[in-house]
Amino acid sequence: MESKLIILIAVILGIVALAQLVRVYELSSKLRKSSECEVPNRDNFLNARILLIFMVFQFLGLIYLMLKYGYTGLGEAASIEGVETDWLLNLNFVIILIVFFISNFLLFYFCFKYVRKPGVKAYYYPHNNKLEMIWTIVPALVMAVIIILGLKSWNKLTASSADDAVRIELFSKQFDWTARYAGADNILGPHDYKLTADNNELALVTSNTIDSSIRIMIEGPSGIASIQKILNNRDKVINDSTTNVLLAELSRKERILRQLFQMKGHHSKAKDKSAWDDIIQRDTLYLCVNQPYEFNFRAKDVLHSAYFPQFRAQMNNVPGMTTRTKFTPILTTEQMRKKMNDPKFNFVLLCNKICGGAHYKMKMIIVVKDKKSFDSWMKQKSKETFRAKYFPAIAEAAPVNPAPAKM
Repeated sequence: MESKLIILIAVILGIVALAQLVRVYELSSKLRKSSECEVPNRDNFLNARILLIFMVFQFLGLIYLMLKYGYTGLGEAASIEGVETDWLLNLNFVIILIVFFISNFLLFYFCFKYVRKPGVKAYYYPHNNKLEMIWTIVPALVMAVIIILGLKSWNKLTASSADDAVRIELFSKQFDWTARYAGADNILGPHDYKLTADNNELALVTSNTIDSSIRIMIEGPSGIASIQKILNNRDKVINDSTTNVLLAELSRKERILRQLFQMKGHHSKAKDKSAWDDIIQRDTLYLCVNQPYEFNFRAKDVLHSAYFPQFRAQMNNVPGMTTRTKFTPILTTEQMRKKMNDPKFNFVLLCNKICGGAHYKMKMIIVVKDKKSFDSWMKQKSKETFRAKYFPAIAEAAPVNPAPAKM
């Protein structure tokens, strides 16, 4: 309590002292018979020299911070595409720094050179067509070069991948990532949101996942049959608002059920194999060094953004559509640890969009292995395909044909 009282007294005394200093300055101005808006030549020259000193400190500070922190501790680019991205970024930095140093030097130097001098009148220079053309055309040409090079890199990153590229899907939802490897055929199985279920979180399309979704829609805890049972129960009275909610939910689920039966009618079992051999991986994403990868992105709920800081890659994940990018790792995790001098370093996949309250938790570790280690890991994971892990007894599944009668 005493310390707070001392601080309060110190603040009050400081305000009083400041007020007295302002009062002294006003009285001194009256004694000099000068107005408050008049600035003495001596103060003008002093400010001009201080501006030059400030310019030097600003330039030295900028150079020091750039040399010390560089890419904010990310280290060198760990992918082929990242090296090109860094080159383009460095080109932008060079252009920006040239403009920064020239414009700021002229700004501070002119303040010094053209400081007000007694008896010297300012030169009136209202317009110059040549100068207008120069500082319009030159920036436009520089911007055109930057935009063209940027579009070239962007088109390369989002274009179709080469045949030897491994396809991986990254599925985002609040607040985690799930990876899906394309399996032995290197083809990612199709998906449809209407098939989302506990045993098919990624909503992959196969004959059995369609049948499973139909069963859940009809017989699930909150399925059509359950809703109909509540509505047809004459022994229990429910109010009108609850009835309207149940009827709306029933109508929605019946509409989805019809779409599921249409999907079942048009689906061919021959297409199942592209999804059955897919491998679903959580928590950690394993990659092979010097292997080209194509990443496909989906979002279940809100807008996310897949950000690979060390690989210099980022792509928005938009609900309702698939986006993609690609890169080829050129450094293993062990090599990067040595370069960063950090035995605990790991590549990471982050979400670079504020996607909700637990956005900070949306992180996936990436481990880049050499080819031998990666092949060994993949050989083990090849036994944990989507079919083997989630539908091990698909041959025993009974077919689903009839839809329930409407009320």
